Amino acid sequence: MSASQPGPQLHPLADIDQVIHASARLMVLAYLYVVESADYVFLTRITGLTWGNLSTHMTRLEEAGYIEMLKEFRGKKPHTKIQLTEQGRAAFHEYKKSLQQVLDDLPD
Repeated sequence: MSASQPGPQLHPLADIDQVIHASARLMVLAYLYVVESADYVFLTRITGLTWGNLSTHMTRLEEAGYIEMLKEFRGKKPHTKIQLTEQGRAAFHEYKKSLQQVLDDLPD
């Protein structure tokens, strides 16, 4: 292939955000996208994930900069509130747009 000819285009799914694409993280981000914040109890109930499994995925999302965990006390009990960061909201929006494009391009 010569330098003047472009290479084959990658399939749109090849560029999709793999941090978000994992089903458990996709569920979590989809819920956080539509609420201001949530806690672990809510997310374990709504997703069906175990506490440990959810914690693992939350760590991955936090490392990517997509969520932030806000620790507070309710009375004397610790409580962790989870919310999307601006980066996470933008990444999820882009993921949603990319996936929708892939689906729209499929023949009927």
